[in-house]
Amino acid sequence: MTRRIALLASLLAACGDGRETLTVYSPHGRDMLQAFEKRYEALHPEVDVQTVDMGSQEVLERLRGERANPQADVWWGAPAGTFEDAARDSLLARFTPTWAAALPADARDPRGYWYGTYVTPEVIAYNSAVVSAADAPKDWDEVLDPKWKGKVLIRDPMASGTMRTIFGMVIDRGIRATGDTAQGFHWLRRLDGQTKEYVLNPTLLYQKLARREGLITLWDMPDIDALAGKYPIAYVFPRSGTPLLVDAVAVVRGAPNAKRAQEFAEFVGGTEAVVAAARDFARLPARTDIPADSLPQRLRAARAQIKPEPMDWSRLQQRSPEWMRHWDEHVRNKGK
Repeated sequence: MTRRIALLASLLAACGDGRETLTVYSPHGRDMLQAFEKRYEALHPEVDVQTVDMGSQEVLERLRGERANPQADVWWGAPAGTFEDAARDSLLARFTPTWAAALPADARDPRGYWYGTYVTPEVIAYNSAVVSAADAPKDWDEVLDPKWKGKVLIRDPMASGTMRTIFGMVIDRGIRATGDTAQGFHWLRRLDGQTKEYVLNPTLLYQKLARREGLITLWDMPDIDALAGKYPIAYVFPRSGTPLLVDAVAVVRGAPNAKRAQEFAEFVGGTEAVVAAARDFARLPARTDIPADSLPQRLRAARAQIKPEPMDWSRLQQRSPEWMRHWDEHVRNKGK
């Protein structure tokens, strides 16, 4: 409720300066959102961009709640499967950006409801002031080592597309190995036994990790990379493989400012913005036509290190709600 009131207040304030209001829901974090607000507004001074930072699953639930009276124009950032859920619920509008043809088939909706902007690998992160690079877990199973018991922090997966994907990967691996979900849920129960806290939002996760309230977490590479200059936090790519999320953008169906919404989506997936996101926020482009030499060296090195996990994304999309309900009811806080 507080966030809704704050959003309404900001929108009312914006109305007074004569500019058009463009409202963007996004999990990309304050620093990235503010940077791209400024970039877009510099190109379009007649527009006031209002960004609302929340988890990707929270965005989906907000859009469902606002279906009869949409408040957002653009949804920028979430795993492709979450956008698929929104498209199935008729929450998104069709559009075609000029850069759509530069995306591989698995990074765009064939019906035109969403388009990939970035490819996001998941990582194991740790407090580098306490844990050395040699001692840090190098793979998912190593997080279950008894020495990390009570030292793992996990972002609450019920609100996070990133954590739902990591948990889904674990279950999907079990299905591939045994044909059912038991192995995956056993792994998650062991992780629950290692976990000190399920943290409410990413900012708290970073702060608690930096304050040594926990030493290990599972999260996405761009967000952890962006913390390098602020907190003693480092990361590794799991050697057995990691999910590569397609992170997308979409126009909200019934958007109050649909024309500007399409314009903003065109902007964030454009060459200049994609390269800026790579340089300043460690975002790997989903587009295949971005020259490698336009990317920072650390992202080129990351591409060489990443081993993609062979995910069944269709199964994850279809069964993730069921899996997460089961986890919430039968695994959370049961492994202690």
